[in-house]
Amino acid sequence: MTKIAYLTLWFPKASETFIFREVLNLWEMGLPLKVFTLYGDLKRQLSPEMLSIPGEKVEHLGMKSSTRLLGDIQFWFKRKKRVSLRLFKTIPVRRWKSIEFGGENVIGFLYGFTLARRFLDEPVDHIHAAWAMGPATAAWVASELTGIPFSFTGRAGDIYPPDGALEEKIQAAKFVISDNMTNVPYLEKLVPGSTAKIFGIYNGIPLEKVVDAPVPMVSPYNLLALGRFDRIKAFHVLLYACKILKDEGLRFKLTLAGDGPRRIHLKFLTRRLGLADQVFFPGFVPYNRVSNLFCSSDVFVMSSAVHPSGDRDGLPTVIMEALTHRLPVVSTDVCGIPEVIQNGVTGLLVKQNDPQSLAYGIRKMLEDREKAVDMAQKGQELVLREFNQKKNHRKIFDLLVNQVYGAQN
Repeated sequence: MTKIAYLTLWFPKASETFIFREVLNLWEMGLPLKVFTLYGDLKRQLSPEMLSIPGEKVEHLGMKSSTRLLGDIQFWFKRKKRVSLRLFKTIPVRRWKSIEFGGENVIGFLYGFTLARRFLDEPVDHIHAAWAMGPATAAWVASELTGIPFSFTGRAGDIYPPDGALEEKIQAAKFVISDNMTNVPYLEKLVPGSTAKIFGIYNGIPLEKVVDAPVPMVSPYNLLALGRFDRIKAFHVLLYACKILKDEGLRFKLTLAGDGPRRIHLKFLTRRLGLADQVFFPGFVPYNRVSNLFCSSDVFVMSSAVHPSGDRDGLPTVIMEALTHRLPVVSTDVCGIPEVIQNGVTGLLVKQNDPQSLAYGIRKMLEDREKAVDMAQKGQELVLREFNQKKNHRKIFDLLVNQVYGAQN
C-alpha cells in the first residue's frame, strides 16, 4: 500500500541523477514511497540502472492521462465544489515567470485533480514534490482537495525568481526542503514566520568506486565543462574566455559535454570565435560514462550566471562530482556554489558573466599543478563529508518519517 507519493516531472531522467539517487536510497531505507510523474515515460539516454526500475514503483501521467482530466475535475466539483471553484479562481490566472514555466504550473494544476482522485484509490499519507513549480503545484492542489499534507523541495530555477504562487505553496506546505543553505534564508524571507518549516539538506552524491583524476596538466591542457545547454550555465561566457586564452597563446582543448536549447548557438559561436579546433561537443554523456571525462581532464569549469530574469543555478551537482574525482574546479560566485568552492581553498571562484575573469581563473589554476591538486583534495574532503548520499538521504528519510508518521503517533 502506498503511503508517500513522490511527485516530479520525469522519472527517471538521465540528467537528474540527484533525484534518482534520492528515491533509490529512500526505497532502500524502507520508506513506503511511490513516484508519480506529471509527464510521460522517458526512455532516452537512461543508464542501465535507471532502466531497471520496477514499473510498479512509478506511475506516469502524461498525455495518456489527459483523457480523464475533465472527468476528474467534474468529480471534484461535485464532491468539493467550493474548494474546486477557489482553486480555479486563483491558480491558473497567476502571473508565472515565463510561458514555459506557466505551462508547467498549469499542467501541475490540472493533474492535481487527477492525482487527488488517484489518492482516494491508492491511499496516501503524504505528498512530496521534488520541484517547487509544476510538481509542487500539483501537490498543493491534491492536498487542498483531499486534506493530505504535502511538502516540496526548492532548488534553483524553480524558486528564482519566485513563481506566481511560491509564497502560498510555502505557507500551505507542511515543510520545505532546500538543497543548499543559501536558499534557506531566501525562502524564509518570502514567507515571514516560516523558519521552523524550512530545512536545508544537501543532495547526496554517489561516492562509491570513485577514482582520483591523474591531472597531468601538460600542454595542451584538457578543460572540461558539463551541463545542460541553457541560459543559466552561461557557456557562451566560457567560449569567450577560451578565445582570450587562445589569443594569449595557451594550448588547450575544451570538451563541452551536454545538450539543450542553446546547442546550435554555442556551436555557431565556437566557429565564429575561431575555436573549432579547440572546442569539442560530444553531446549528452550518460552518467555511467561521466567518470571517464573527469579522469581525462585537468580542470573542470562551471560558468554559471544569474539570468536577467533572476533564473539561476542553485548548486550544480556536477561540481561535487568533479571534486569527488579530485579534479580542480574553477567556477563562478552564483547562489550556493561558494558553499563548496571556497576561493583559494577548495577551488577558484571568479565573477560571473566576465570572460576575462574566467580566463584568468583557468590560467591561474593551470599555472601551479601542486596548488591546484591541493585545492581539489580539500574539495574532495568537503564533498565526502557534506554530500554523502547515505547521510543526506537519511536526513530526508528522518524528516519525512518524523513529520508524517510522528504526527500520527
